[in-house]
Amino acid sequence: MVKEITRDIKQLDHAKRHLTTSITTLNHLHMLAGGVDSLEAMTRRRQYGEVANLLQGVMNVLEHFHKYMGIPQIRQLSERVKAAQTELGQQILADFEEAFPSQGTKRPGGPSNVLRDACLVANILDPRIKQEIIKKFIKQHLSEYLVLFQENQDVAWLDKIDRRYAWIKRQLVDYEEKYGRMFPREWYMAERIAVEFCHITRTELAKIMRTRAKEIEVKLLLFAIQRTTNFEGFLAKRFSGCTLTDGTLKKLESPPASTNPFLEDEPTPEMEDLAMEKGELEQPRKPKAPDNPFHGIVSKCFEPHLYVYIESQDKNLGELIDRFVADFKAQGPPKPGPEEGGAVLPSCADLFVYYKKCMVQCSQLSTGEPMIALTTIFQKYLREYAWKILSGNLPKTTSSSGGLTISSLLKEKEGSEAARFTVEELCLTCSILSTAEYCLATTQQLEEKLKEKVDVSLTERINLTGEMDTFSTVISSSIQLLVQDLDGACDPALTAMSKMQWQNVEHVGDQSPYVTSVILHIKQNVPIIRDNLASTRKYFTQFCIKFANSFIPKFITHLFKCKPISMVGAEQLLLDTHSLKMVLLDLPSIGSQVVRKAPASYTKIVVKGMTRAEMILKVVMAPHEPLVVFVDNYIKLLTDCNTETFQKILDMKGLKRSEQSSMLELFRQRLPTPPSGPEGSSSLSLLTPTPEQESSRIRKLEKLIKKRL
Repeated sequence: MVKEITRDIKQLDHAKRHLTTSITTLNHLHMLAGGVDSLEAMTRRRQYGEVANLLQGVMNVLEHFHKYMGIPQIRQLSERVKAAQTELGQQILADFEEAFPSQGTKRPGGPSNVLRDACLVANILDPRIKQEIIKKFIKQHLSEYLVLFQENQDVAWLDKIDRRYAWIKRQLVDYEEKYGRMFPREWYMAERIAVEFCHITRTELAKIMRTRAKEIEVKLLLFAIQRTTNFEGFLAKRFSGCTLTDGTLKKLESPPASTNPFLEDEPTPEMEDLAMEKGELEQPRKPKAPDNPFHGIVSKCFEPHLYVYIESQDKNLGELIDRFVADFKAQGPPKPGPEEGGAVLPSCADLFVYYKKCMVQCSQLSTGEPMIALTTIFQKYLREYAWKILSGNLPKTTSSSGGLTISSLLKEKEGSEAARFTVEELCLTCSILSTAEYCLATTQQLEEKLKEKVDVSLTERINLTGEMDTFSTVISSSIQLLVQDLDGACDPALTAMSKMQWQNVEHVGDQSPYVTSVILHIKQNVPIIRDNLASTRKYFTQFCIKFANSFIPKFITHLFKCKPISMVGAEQLLLDTHSLKMVLLDLPSIGSQVVRKAPASYTKIVVKGMTRAEMILKVVMAPHEPLVVFVDNYIKLLTDCNTETFQKILDMKGLKRSEQSSMLELFRQRLPTPPSGPEGSSSLSLLTPTPEQESSRIRKLEKLIKKRL
């Protein structure tokens, strides 16, 4: 029923919609027919200004008739529009050819309103028309350049490369004055002229350099590259580089922006030199400005010839290292003093400043394989610097080339004054250590910088770990030399200790002469080393730790040689051991006006080692009867299950072999039994099994030590 009622209404709605569509279509058809007629007439009269507006309208109207192309009249109109477009394209190209003939050097025509309007029409026509106009105009505009700078011309060589860039700058000014308003702004004609000039220049320079490769010298090459990169910088300031994407320069696309947070605006070489000298390369930097889109557009042609530059840097660095060696020999080691001793060798800063200049210069030339070649050169001379300047000038302890064998020399001179470093040699060693640390840190920064400068695909090939390890070896060797010197100076005193007749000591007095000798050597050496390593505090701490790790075991070894020992002799040795322990704990700040707390790692080593020496002497002082009590006391005090150590204790007590055998047997039997009592008990609680008389003697000795301190 509803359908029946609304049937007539629906028919009326359809009729209205169809009538509206028909009227609109007929109106469009009238516009299209009139527009096509006008378009053909205006094309013949070259009224390009009116054509530009009309053609766009006709094409918009024609879009409405795509579904009616089956109708002959509509199809005919569409074909007339296409024919008009083709005619317009050919006519505009002919007009430009007439105004700017490709043959001849003169331009009889010039800018005109007709050509300006023709460009507006070309924007609407097939893009190939626009490209053809651009191509012909640029070719005609640069034709003079190809003639002036032919390969056989004197001005074509690298020494006159400035003239090329001066010529194009004049042409760009000439273009702006004469034709700037003729071409639409969105055509970027000035930039296109400059880019095409760059392509031609790159090709021509590559060709002439291949022909005259033997004539290329380093200074000439760098001059040409500098002028070229300056020109590329000029282009970046003048143009946006938007036309590069539709050209043939895909291989010269700028690298992706770095995410390194430590980059800053590219500083001048002078600023970079100053930063290198001050060690400020690691400071945070501002985000880098966008890369130059024109970088390499011309200078890429120099890359195959950069081997000349790399070879030159190899030669220059070799001469620089030789000069450093000669200067060091001429000037001698640094003079001792708080300001000069331990300072970084000036040659080190000079080397890295030169490296910085080379790196920046090479990165402007190329970020590819030449940077890898330069890195290899850097590695070579970093190793040479470490060997010839640093390791080669460390004080020699023997004539042997097999390494640092000062201990062997000292062993040969037992009983006599050990060969020691002079103050100048100590300062030199500290200076070389400080220089090696500077080189280590700066080499790490250099590696990071090289990775930033080189192409992303090549970053994994830059690795200076081996060179950093070399400088670490120099640091370790320097510290070891300082330790061996002080350790060797203390050897005669320890030898004297082991040769004393401890069984004949009748009373406990002040510290023994050998302790005074050790303390004297420490007070002579340590302040000098500390003052000269003030800038590298962590390595002074390493020196202290290594000395403690060397001296304390040696002291205990000589302690075992003190045999036999009487009760009074053991008390005197315990007093001496305590004195040495106090001096060692104070070693990092000994002789200093500013008293610093020793590092916990160092204190732990001294306390552990010297406490063991004290425990050995306390075991020696304890009576060996009853046997079970003595053995248990040994196990508790020393926690040492080594039979050899127990044997040495018995030798120190002067026991006969018959007595020792029974005690050794008992010791082996008692070993499986775990020590009784809480683990954290003090030394005094461990002495409870000893007789009352022995405890009294130890307390008396401790009072004597406190009184002396």
